[in-house]
Parts: sequence; C-alpha cells; structure tokens
Amino acid sequence: MVKIIVGSKNPVKINSVKRVFSKYFDNLEVRGEKVDSKVSYQPKSEKETIQGAKNRAEYIFKKYKPDFALGIEGGLGYLNSKLYTFAWVCIESKEGKIGLGRTASFPLPQKMEKLINDGKELGEADDIIFRMKNTKQKMGAIGLLSKEVLDRTKLYEQGVICALLPFINKELYNK
Repeated sequence: MVKIIVGSKNPVKINSVKRVFSKYFDNLEVRGEKVDSKVSYQPKSEKETIQGAKNRAEYIFKKYKPDFALGIEGGLGYLNSKLYTFAWVCIESKEGKIGLGRTASFPLPQKMEKLINDGKELGEADDIIFRMKNTKQKMGAIGLLSKEVLDRTKLYEQGVICALLPFINKELYNK
C-alpha cells in the first residue's frame, strides 16, 4: 500500500493527486489533512507560493511519515503588468527526495485583479464575479474563465506530474 497524504482538505487538490498517482502506482491510500501553509492567505509571488507548497509537504511528512507527502499552493504574480495565477506542488518522499512542479499560468481579468488588490483571495473574487459559492473547491478560476474546458483538478494534475518526474525516473534523477 502506497500511503500518500496531501496537505489540504480541499477535494480538488486531493483528487488531482489521486488521479496522477494512480497512473504510476497501484494500491494507493490518498487522503488530505488540514495544514497551515505558513505563508499569506493569498501568496503573491512565485517564491512565496513555492514556500507554501514546501511548508505543507514538510509538515505532513514530519507528522505522518507517509510514503509521499504533498503540498499544493496556489499563488499570484505579475508578468508584463498583468496579474497571473498558478500553483506550485512539492512532493517529499520517505527516501528524503523532494520534487517540485508548477502548473500552467493564466492571466486574470482586471475585475478579479481589482478585488484581489482590495484584499480578496482569488476564490472569493471568483465567487463575487460569477455569483457562485465555493468555486475554489470545484472548478476554480480556470474552469470559470475557460467555460469548463479546463478545471482546477486538471490544472493541478500538471503540477503534480511535473513534481513526480524525479520519482518515476529515478535512474535519470540521481539525487
């Protein structure tokens, strides 16, 4: 049994991990645990977002000692004067190996940017603009903006796959 714990109770994050790991491993146990990322409520840089993902994975690993501990942290950053969103994934294994991966990024509309700059978290801005509730545990901003062609689970899967590469290609990633 491969024991995997995600540093979040968000079903989107947990499902993205289940879907990816099931492609590479058999006999999985995947669950989420509530974790404080120890970064701001809405990380606003690549560095802070990476740190949040690392903090989540590290806490899970130290407390529960699973085969794989994962931290997934969504964040924001400016590129060419436009606000983008993305997520970083950190995987820590019982062998002490760490993998980092990032999702694709996409620009946010000015209306969302204004709400975020006024102190709202991205999920709150989504809910306000689209008049919905708890979208961050469902399709997320990407699902809303892409008209559900891509959803938050699929977006996170990209980051999980990228972070998992050193673990599924051990002969190519020496340390």
